[in-house]
Amino acid sequence: MKDYTKVGNLLNAREMEGSSVEASLSVSASSIRITDVTQDGDTLTFAIASQKLNISAGVCVFRTYEDFDWLQQSLFLQENVPGIQGIIFPPLPPKALPSQLNTQTKALKQLGFLALGQDWQSYCKAMEVYLQQVATHPTLSKCKALDSFLINLESPGKQRGKKGILNRLSQAVEGMRKESHKDVDDFFQDERHKNTNLATLSKVATEKLLDVVMTEQKLALACGHFSTSLHLCVNQDDAVAVAFSKVCLKLSDVIEAVKRNFEKVANNNLSTLGLGLDLESRYQEAEKEMLFRRTCKLIELETVKRNAEKAKPPKREVMEEIQKASEKEFNLISSVSKQEIERFHNSRVLVLRNFLIEWCEQQLNTAKECAELYTQHLEACRNLYSE
Repeated sequence: MKDYTKVGNLLNAREMEGSSVEASLSVSASSIRITDVTQDGDTLTFAIASQKLNISAGVCVFRTYEDFDWLQQSLFLQENVPGIQGIIFPPLPPKALPSQLNTQTKALKQLGFLALGQDWQSYCKAMEVYLQQVATHPTLSKCKALDSFLINLESPGKQRGKKGILNRLSQAVEGMRKESHKDVDDFFQDERHKNTNLATLSKVATEKLLDVVMTEQKLALACGHFSTSLHLCVNQDDAVAVAFSKVCLKLSDVIEAVKRNFEKVANNNLSTLGLGLDLESRYQEAEKEMLFRRTCKLIELETVKRNAEKAKPPKREVMEEIQKASEKEFNLISSVSKQEIERFHNSRVLVLRNFLIEWCEQQLNTAKECAELYTQHLEACRNLYSE
């Protein structure tokens, strides 16, 4: 399976965080790679390789999606981390169930770009990016579960727990009411507005590019059929038929070149800009989750304040203490949230920029290769007509 070193470099763009991150892990965050994947029914098993710190030894562990889900829940449930609800958690890609992806429509609806590509390469790339994002996060990288996930040979998935409060909050019945609740801080009110717009735009952009890739793949398939059908026109009955056959064979070669170009362009779109937009879209949803959790805490604090104001003298002191504790927790979450938002915006700009640069470079190289090949075919056609 191909090595995704370039993607690792893209997601580790903020190297200034590297030293503090790696001090929390027993492996180098930048060395984390998914080197292989095997499929057994609906179960995908990923081979995850990484490099030990300060020594030349490497480590390779095998993990299923359930293990990744265990890691994500472990990150959510760190009760000893102050302001944990203010963190923008790296988004874990949705679970892939190969047996349920028996049609392209279902696969695209469930996984989008991650359903395309050969041998689950796009999906592995997204899972690898997820691990790198967690491992380079200044807070999440300190979670003991991450180190255990990366170095322990035994699968941690047996220790799976229930979904945490962070997930339940985001799925609350009164979610729509809470999402529209006006914030007391203009910074967060503006951020919620920008997040709503960017989430919509990134989703639309991802869907549009996915349509482009699907069309390019269909054109490649049609060119393949056309190229093959031209061979049916070959006939050696007379001189005219022989001449016509030569033209058909040469045209078949040209159409085959067009087919390969469509395939390369589609693959470039998928492996660079496509995955970049997919990541951007999922990260916008992750920020939305964080902002929603903070809004829930704000509503909770406002409720506590009202109760404290209405409390009778015997209970007022207790209610005021509860109010102070709620205010302290809310202020801490808000402080962490602001740091996370700043870090998120800096990171997403760098990541998207690097995906765009790689996309341009790959498409430019493909265009040059195609132009050279078309020049060769043009010269061959000229020679054919000069005979």
